[in-house]
Amino acid sequence: MSAESFRDAPDRAAAQQRFLSLFLRSEREIFRYVAALVPNVADAEDIVQQTAVALWEKFDAYDPAQPFTPWACRFALNKARQWMERHQRWKALLDGGLAEELMQRREELRPEIEAKLGRLEGCLERLPEDQRSLVEGYYYRRTGIAALAGESGRTEAATYKALQRIRQALQACIERTPEPEGGWA
Repeated sequence: MSAESFRDAPDRAAAQQRFLSLFLRSEREIFRYVAALVPNVADAEDIVQQTAVALWEKFDAYDPAQPFTPWACRFALNKARQWMERHQRWKALLDGGLAEELMQRREELRPEIEAKLGRLEGCLERLPEDQRSLVEGYYYRRTGIAALAGESGRTEAATYKALQRIRQALQACIERTPEPEGGWA
């Protein structure tokens, strides 16, 4: 290893730490964006992983004065386009400009989406621990219903029903929770 490599190591570690911090804060939003463009979760997860690699490779071009998520979503859009080009039945999305239209519409809805997500986070925090654990298992860890049922001591049907009730309770909570004065920070 050269002397230059040793000098660059702390800078590289700091850049990697900054990148991970920014990416991890934006990962869910990037995933939601990609999931709106492709038909299934597995493909969306693959595209988000490919996006992360591309973002890291180009991270030195990132302007920290600009928001990270929109920058990252542009990379995600390019990765989704590449995926669509490989999957001919989705080529019509590219030809018709639907991907660009979705990106534009998403940007228009960003303040509303962010407000609802803020209210959702507050509502999730107010759930009883067993309900929050069920939601986190199903939506964040992507644990299957059978495993969640086993963990909670419920039948699979009862687990589906519990998730349905929790979703309804969260929806009601979001609708009745006012946006704070001045919007969300």
